[in-house]
Amino acid sequence: MKIHEYQAKQVLAKYEVPIPRGSVAFSVDDAVRIAEGLATEVCVVKAQIHAGGRGKGGGVKVSKGIDAIRKNAEAILGMQLVTHQTGPQGQKVKQLLVEEGMDIQTELYCSVLVDRGQQRIVLLASTEGGMDIEEVAEKTPEKILKVFVDPAVGLRPYQANELAFGLKINEINPKLIRPAAAVFMALYQTFVQEDCSLVEINPLVLTGDGRVIALDAKLSFDDNAMFRHKDNLAFRDKDEEDPLEVEASEAD
Repeated sequence: MKIHEYQAKQVLAKYEVPIPRGSVAFSVDDAVRIAEGLATEVCVVKAQIHAGGRGKGGGVKVSKGIDAIRKNAEAILGMQLVTHQTGPQGQKVKQLLVEEGMDIQTELYCSVLVDRGQQRIVLLASTEGGMDIEEVAEKTPEKILKVFVDPAVGLRPYQANELAFGLKINEINPKLIRPAAAVFMALYQTFVQEDCSLVEINPLVLTGDGRVIALDAKLSFDDNAMFRHKDNLAFRDKDEEDPLEVEASEAD
């Protein structure tokens, strides 16, 4: 089961993964009110659909000032957003995420998933944040770092540290090695405790003021484990799913 970005960040926050301040908006007035509450010079208006590539399709707008927030919210809310994952028909945008702008110094990539061949959970990380990981894997596979986790032991702190050093965070800001490793540990805990099939942060950013922030987030849950997570069922958005899949799930 997939969920929206703003919902994914709610889940991540439970495990103390740093996320930007922001909130979901269901109308243009909501978006303006949220932006006013954030009281920052720059905000980001982001379409909420179950698909990647939203920025390339015009669904993510950096907005300076309330007038720009209103203009961009009006443009995105209700649009039929077409990305490489929606197909040519696109997906109608019914909600927005309005967040504070960030002083981005570096963009990284991180994800947690199951490697069925290895029968282990694997953390993937790359210095190529903001790009499609499939493209990175095809063109520059050497830039993808992998850490395999023994399920009987779990992710060890030294492995999280090795990942942070592998991403050369020490060359960017040595003080961020420990916070970055803590984020990797928290993402692993999220994956295990919430019975996820995917946790993906793209990008994970290092900011000019010395923070590590999950700027974007994608979570998918293992349908077979949903009986253990009834609260997560509230995140389900059937409008974003294939109607045949919805009918099948309702018929169990």
